[in-house]
Amino acid sequence: MTSEAERAYVKQWAQTGRLLELRRWAELREMTGADARRTSGVLIEAALRIPLPQRRRVWSGLVELQDRLHRRSAGAHP
Repeated sequence: MTSEAERAYVKQWAQTGRLLELRRWAELREMTGADARRTSGVLIEAALRIPLPQRRRVWSGLVELQDRLHRRSAGAHP
């Protein structure tokens, strides 16, 4: 693939992403309250079916994320 073709592909990909986002927002605006509750229930049920590793059940990783975001070294907690 030439660099010109790569640029065209990325440009098309970005344009498609914007169109999909517009469509998602339009669909959300069109939803009734009942549709939103039903869809939320389906999404929550789907998430609950995915098993979490045991470590994830006792540790969220938030401290590590905060360390990275604040550029602190791991273990240097106040």
